[in-house]
Amino acid sequence: MINLQKIFKDDEPVSSRLILPLLPLRDIVVFPHMVAPLFVGRAKSVQALFDAMNRDKKVFLAAQKKMDIDNPRPQDISLIGAIGDVLQLLRLPDGTVKALVEGQTRARIVRFVKNEDFFLVEIEPIIESEISTPESVALNRAVVQSFEEYAKLNKSISKNLVDNAASISDPSQLADTVATHFSFKMKDKQLLLETTSPSKRLSLLLGLIKMEIDIFGMDQKIKKRVKKQMEKTQKSYYLNEQMRAIKKEMGADESGVDELQELEKQIKRKRMSKEAAGKARQEFRKLKMMTPMSAEATVVRNYIEWIISLPWFEQSKVRNDIEEAEKILNEDHYGLKKPKERILEYLAVQLLVKKIRGPILCFVGPPGVGKTSLAKSVARATGRKFIRLSLGGVRDEAEIRGHRRTYIGAMPGKIIQSLKKAGVNNPVFCLDEVDKMSMDFRGDPSAALLEVLDPEQNFSFNDHYLDMDYDLSDILFITTANTLPDIPLPLQDRMEIIRLAGYTEYEKYNIAREFLIKKQFKMNGLEDKDVKFSKNSILYIVQRYTREAGVRNLEREISSICRKIAREFVKNKNRNTHNVTTKSVEKHLGPPPFKHGQVEDKDQIGLVTGLAWTQVGGELLCIESLIMPGKGELILTGKLGDVMKESARAAVSYVRSRANRLMIDNKFYKNFDIHIHVPEGAIPKDGPSAGISICTSIVSALTKKPVHRDIAMTGEITLRGRILPIGGLKEKILAAHRGGIKKVIIPKENEKDIKEIPRSILKQIEIILAEHMDDVLSNALILNEGDTLFKEDDISYQIMAEKAEERPALI
Repeated sequence: MINLQKIFKDDEPVSSRLILPLLPLRDIVVFPHMVAPLFVGRAKSVQALFDAMNRDKKVFLAAQKKMDIDNPRPQDISLIGAIGDVLQLLRLPDGTVKALVEGQTRARIVRFVKNEDFFLVEIEPIIESEISTPESVALNRAVVQSFEEYAKLNKSISKNLVDNAASISDPSQLADTVATHFSFKMKDKQLLLETTSPSKRLSLLLGLIKMEIDIFGMDQKIKKRVKKQMEKTQKSYYLNEQMRAIKKEMGADESGVDELQELEKQIKRKRMSKEAAGKARQEFRKLKMMTPMSAEATVVRNYIEWIISLPWFEQSKVRNDIEEAEKILNEDHYGLKKPKERILEYLAVQLLVKKIRGPILCFVGPPGVGKTSLAKSVARATGRKFIRLSLGGVRDEAEIRGHRRTYIGAMPGKIIQSLKKAGVNNPVFCLDEVDKMSMDFRGDPSAALLEVLDPEQNFSFNDHYLDMDYDLSDILFITTANTLPDIPLPLQDRMEIIRLAGYTEYEKYNIAREFLIKKQFKMNGLEDKDVKFSKNSILYIVQRYTREAGVRNLEREISSICRKIAREFVKNKNRNTHNVTTKSVEKHLGPPPFKHGQVEDKDQIGLVTGLAWTQVGGELLCIESLIMPGKGELILTGKLGDVMKESARAAVSYVRSRANRLMIDNKFYKNFDIHIHVPEGAIPKDGPSAGISICTSIVSALTKKPVHRDIAMTGEITLRGRILPIGGLKEKILAAHRGGIKKVIIPKENEKDIKEIPRSILKQIEIILAEHMDDVLSNALILNEGDTLFKEDDISYQIMAEKAEERPALI
């Protein structure tokens, strides 16, 4: 590169150098031996041409580096160009000048001479001298052959031009002559001009020609393909027009046209959002231009039909009569006080503010407690339509958001589909089994639900198929689930959790009497006068034939009795009143599978009744311990989880630390094996709440003192004997009540949860609050007259514990 700062020095020119006016070129590179017409409009360029005409008609032709610069500076002009002769100059009426120039030889700018009117440069001609070699001869032939090949493809190049090029023997002249007939890029042309070696220039030119041939061939293929497609389209259009004309002559109605006209009327009549109306009109314009039988037309028509079939502004009239709503809720469901209160609160707020974003309620409880049926009652109480969508097993995000229209057979998601079926945009929408969703490579549906169930976002829900905003804020969403931990935390955060615990026996009795029996009478063709269920028979079914938190199995057993009675009526051809008693229950249902409660017949050593929480409610849990001569091994069986195993080890450690006070052999852990077993070994069990039950069982086995058979217990134990709070207390107490337990020992810190337990249950069960393991053992173990459980003169443990509490904790 030449330093422009040096160019402006007043160096004395050498004898071979020339000072010529410079004509900056845009969009063209002039090669030696090339004649080119130029239209010149810039004032400096026009003056440079006239100055050249006044001298010897010589001008230096150099291309600008950037074509969009109107007033180039010296650094904007390429340093290598061509010395040219101005063959002709013609001034046009608009002030511009048409010049015909011919390139003569290459030259390089040495410096810019100072001149205000136009560019004046000192140049140095570039001498090209190369001896002819076999390589240059081969390049000459290759360039000529490529030029001939290109001329066959491009009809604008005549045979005379090819013959003239073939007659040129000078490599430099051949390269420059052939290059003028190609529309290379400006940077490629400038590179050819700046390549002074003829052999290198020919090699570069040959590569550029080959590329042009490939591009030209590809261009021809594309044009042929487009032409063929256009011919096919025109043929299809022509045939369709002929068919239309034939149908018209035969008197057939133009159903396609009629369909489009009807669709257009529907679009005009339909009340939609501004965005939806614009989209529908836009797609309809596309549809009118398409062939009716084409696949694309079917896709567009389906899309328009989906848009106009959705309820954009259609709503059910919401009933705001709170007293009537409360009456309906009580008619449909017995109990469920808290959910009913929340629904009535929502109605009251809506009545006051007229517009409220629909709340998201989540009913969590074991199967059969009435979660889905309660959602139906909400719809009936509020006068809304009811939609239920089961999410169990859904693992594809497109089930919620829909598929994009680019896919074959694409449809909106289940949310939009359900709203179309409902015909209103403010139904009660029940998303059932929201905890049963899963995820795979197709996406996470629970993540898609985040927008649907967020009151701050769902006013602009965007379905992938519709690709426009739809307002879901008027919908009252209710979700149901069996277990809360299976619902992702971000989804829990968007919902108001309302727990539905299991029913008491008294509640089950009332539900059966008021709802289930009447429902089964209707389903089995019976009437109230045909069958009479006694109170004892209903309680007998509840206690001896079902063991559940809900009422689903209870309904099945009642249904079974009704079917058998219906069969007897048909067989005997009479409909005398059939009284269902406890004896007839056994006749219809067979021997009862359960005892009324799992209370043992007598108090036993090492056998404790614990309480467990499951997905279907509370359960009684028997824990057995045996002491055998051995080497101090702790054996745990019954398919226990890691947490429960740790609780057992903590219980053993506690007993070892209290052995002296409990009057147990200090070396029992060396001389005896302890086997702890939890029956029903095929069922996995885990959790820390069986800690005090395991500890009581071990102490009972070691001290040979039996445990009260009518006492159940739950609580987590620490190494120092403290009892920590547990969860699921209500379900556990209900399970104890079903099992005939009279007393239940619970942690002191769970005292606040007792208020959730029905009063009728608390009247039949004594709740014992325990802070320390000593409290549990005192109430659970049976002592003979004169026996003591603790060694009263041993206060070492108490002193040690008090000192430990006084010392600061180590971190």
